[in-house]
Amino acid sequence: MADDQLSEVFDHIEIQGLMSSGFAAREPWVARGAINHPLKFIAVARGRAWLTTDSTGSPIALDTGDVAILNNRAWLELRGGAGDGPPRDIDVTTASYASLRGDDIDHAGADVVLGGHVALNSVGRALLLQALPPVGHVRASPAATHLRDRLDQILDELTGGRVGSAFAIRQHGQLLLLDMLRGYVDQAELPTGWLRALTDDRLRPALSLMHAEPAKPWRLEALASASAMSRTSFATHFRTVAGMPPLTYLNRWRMLLAQRALRDGDDPIGSLASALGYTSVSAFSSAFKREVGESPLRYRHRLRDEALRRR
Repeated sequence: MADDQLSEVFDHIEIQGLMSSGFAAREPWVARGAINHPLKFIAVARGRAWLTTDSTGSPIALDTGDVAILNNRAWLELRGGAGDGPPRDIDVTTASYASLRGDDIDHAGADVVLGGHVALNSVGRALLLQALPPVGHVRASPAATHLRDRLDQILDELTGGRVGSAFAIRQHGQLLLLDMLRGYVDQAELPTGWLRALTDDRLRPALSLMHAEPAKPWRLEALASASAMSRTSFATHFRTVAGMPPLTYLNRWRMLLAQRALRDGDDPIGSLASALGYTSVSAFSSAFKREVGESPLRYRHRLRDEALRRR
């Protein structure tokens, strides 16, 4: 779709959903561990689990098909199972989903928990951490059937032992991330920020204009008219939803485009400045440094040097 700004932003922040862990247990169990990624997710493919982190009060009940997105949390604890006796201890940091393969592929009567994390570039990390609460609980409601189906597909690939399963799991992990975010957007009141703005129907026409022609010197009147609102109503609604004025959003969108171009391309700084609507290199460099903290040229060289060191 031409006005799918969310997909456009996802492309620029290089977002990925990566599956990394999993376990099954029938007896009472407890899984604990430190969280080593800014955005971690836990999905219950079978059974039920109770989640606690360093931001929750009472434990959160995760039923079959539910997912929890953990935003900048330090640790987590999951509990489940039924029966007497001490719980089985599981280290979630070492619970490889390879353990789910074997003869017991149906896992009848077991709690099956899958884990992963969201990988993004540095720009995306800042955007998404700001856009999500400490714990986002996405329930497998009738409106989120895709989420439950996706978990079934992942579990099927994990246990089926078919050729190409690793590739399939990577693809399903990416789609699981999209299902999670769609489910969260549908079920929750989003915090003020870019994710709420990108999913706001009233702002979509104005955002489409800014995304399609970022170099154009947009005025508030034109953006308000596109959204069928008065200038004052549009400015107030935009700030309420996005947490910033419309033209500040436009500048940040330009900076997101600039960072990707500097990271992935070789266009001269002057050409990039002109393509993004700046009248001079100095104006572009000043705006970039205010937003990112360093000059465009230094940003490009630093990222290139870091990429070379990783090889």
